[in-house]
Amino acid sequence: MTTPTRAPVDPPLLELPVSSAFTPTSSLRQRFRPLWWLAITYLAISFATRVVLLVMSGSEVPHTPLNLLYAFGVGLGYDLVTFIYVAWPLVLFLWIVPTRSGRVAPPLRWLLYAIGLTAACALCIGALHLMYHASLKQSWPVLVPFLFVLPLAAFTYTSRAGQAMLNGFAVLLIYGLLFVAASELVFWNEFSVRFNFIAVDYLVYTTEVVGNIRESYPIGLWLALLAAATLVVFALSRRALRVRDDGSRFWQRGKVVLLWLVLTVVSVAAVNGSMKDRTGNNYVNELAGNGIYQFFNAFRSSHLDYAKFYRALPDDEAFRRVREMLKTPEATYLSDDPRDLTRAIRRVGPEKRLNVVLISVESLSGDYLGTFGNQDHVTPYLDSLVGQSLFFDNLYANGTRTVRGLEALALSVPPTPGDSLVKAHDNENLFSLAGIFNDRGYQSDFVYGGYGQFDNMNYFFGHNGYRAVDRRDIPKGMPIHGENVWGVADEDLYTLALNQMDQIHTEGKPFFLHVMTTSNHRPYTFPEGRVKQANGTRLGAVAYTDWAIGDFIRRAREKPYFDDTVFVITADHCASSAGKTSVPVNRYHVPLWIYAPKHIPPQRVDRLMGQVDIAPTLLGLLNFSYRSRFFGYDLFQLEPGRERAFPATYEKLGYLHHDVLTVLEPQRKLEQMKPDYATGDAVPLQPQDEEQIAQAVAYYQVASELFKRGQLVRRPEDSTPVEPLPAGSATAPAPASSVSVPAR
Repeated sequence: MTTPTRAPVDPPLLELPVSSAFTPTSSLRQRFRPLWWLAITYLAISFATRVVLLVMSGSEVPHTPLNLLYAFGVGLGYDLVTFIYVAWPLVLFLWIVPTRSGRVAPPLRWLLYAIGLTAACALCIGALHLMYHASLKQSWPVLVPFLFVLPLAAFTYTSRAGQAMLNGFAVLLIYGLLFVAASELVFWNEFSVRFNFIAVDYLVYTTEVVGNIRESYPIGLWLALLAAATLVVFALSRRALRVRDDGSRFWQRGKVVLLWLVLTVVSVAAVNGSMKDRTGNNYVNELAGNGIYQFFNAFRSSHLDYAKFYRALPDDEAFRRVREMLKTPEATYLSDDPRDLTRAIRRVGPEKRLNVVLISVESLSGDYLGTFGNQDHVTPYLDSLVGQSLFFDNLYANGTRTVRGLEALALSVPPTPGDSLVKAHDNENLFSLAGIFNDRGYQSDFVYGGYGQFDNMNYFFGHNGYRAVDRRDIPKGMPIHGENVWGVADEDLYTLALNQMDQIHTEGKPFFLHVMTTSNHRPYTFPEGRVKQANGTRLGAVAYTDWAIGDFIRRAREKPYFDDTVFVITADHCASSAGKTSVPVNRYHVPLWIYAPKHIPPQRVDRLMGQVDIAPTLLGLLNFSYRSRFFGYDLFQLEPGRERAFPATYEKLGYLHHDVLTVLEPQRKLEQMKPDYATGDAVPLQPQDEEQIAQAVAYYQVASELFKRGQLVRRPEDSTPVEPLPAGSATAPAPASSVSVPAR
């Protein structure tokens, strides 16, 4: 008589440790084997990407053993951390998909599962609304993981359907990883960095960005090649994706998910994007990073609180320092409040009610000008204008994005960390250049050739004293000579601007126009027959930019208001931000012309100047007496030696003064160096200049604090007229036109 065998009994669930669960024959090891496939695939793609980026860097990265070891060793660490995040969709897939059908019929089981998920999703959205007043438009990303996990309980893992779903999911993962890698190569080719805050912005404005990519690259061919590469990788590795599971249970698999969650939390707490920045070569630091990790790190940095992340002074000391540094001979503080920066700017004699056209040219680096030594001869008109204008040789931009230039020109403030004020919440009714013109009866317009919702431009300018005029306002009968995804060609933008100028002049008002161009932006397309350089190239776009400005001035010369109009021409930022240092100053050098032949004598000014100084200097040339809370100086009223500029990225805040560059960084770090203005390289300063560190901290801390507390807003009393100084006053500052300025 045989003894009946008893079916093996699973050990109690709570007694099964994770270590014993992963024996060679365990069901959990079988189930989660695809994670090894994903890890090897992802690390191989990341390694290949890093190799290609190294080749693209050329001579910027010396191939020394130390540089290579750092780039690939530290890079492997970031790749492993990033893999924890990248693997989450597969971890959820392997956790949720049931091993076999249970006692409940599959359709009913899936229905109950769907109801539970829907309730959980609704609770999350409701919690976001209650805690942060988030609307559905803002909280919709919560739906993405819900839609991903919704179908996972509708089939079993070890069935044919389960194998097909795993294969299909693997193909999508490979394609996604290859697509990200290819995107990194394109991004590096444009900016010479891994994904950063620019990439985050690009994800928000998909219409312009996708259109720009389609017009700039053979995107159809590239996507097809990526698909072919995906199939090859899948064919070579599909054996590692064979589904096997001898009976794992949902709660057993949950232990792996819990472990993955712990690893995720620890990595978020222990690792940050700046830990790789330990060498003196920024290219090596970027190679050591990981594009996916840097993208999400930049996303987290979009709203950096200065007080929380940066070196700070006691508030009273910071404000005291800024009030002292903003003193100039023509300015008088109107309040004894140590935290009020309001000053009365008093000039001698009557104001010049001249029209003003401020042109901020897309990416017009100083490097493109023949007057600065360029041999490509792409700016003949602008070079000729140097001898006819008040021209500034030593101007440095606030940042590397258009919104930073617009912020500096409109508000005259140092850049705040994270988002520009152009895109920040509560950015309405700020003290702006337009407000000063509007108090004098001017009509102030912001004129843009594209759609101004990009980068929140229309909202910002429309709520800060400007009338926003963009592509939608082009008259139907007006001929368009060229356009791309960013906007109409510059010559058509200038026609729109001339229409606005004609209309305002007809109404008997003076005008202030801020015109923002787009033609000098990838894909670099422009109307044929304008310049000899090739269409679709950067040099061609610069040459066309120069031609269009010359054409605009020639057409404006025929207008009755030309003799009483001041043309201010500058750049929003440089064409490139790449360099070996964190803030390469040569990538911030931009030109500035102030052209009014009947009113402003030609002169070259060689003094250091920040982009924040353009508005006060312009108002000084117009002899305006007004109330100000600008951070910029009228350069002609500033004693020599006090000049400074604020070159910065979205998280690295630079202060350039006395040939020393101080850079404030998150985690209260800082660098201080002697910059090379020609190459952008720099030598660390030892010992550090503590006074300049304190000045840099004070400027950035006060600017951030004032905006945070709503104290950069325009007040009703700001419209109060300021009486000019009487002629011949002993305390009167010298008129701008008579100040002796050294020429280069």
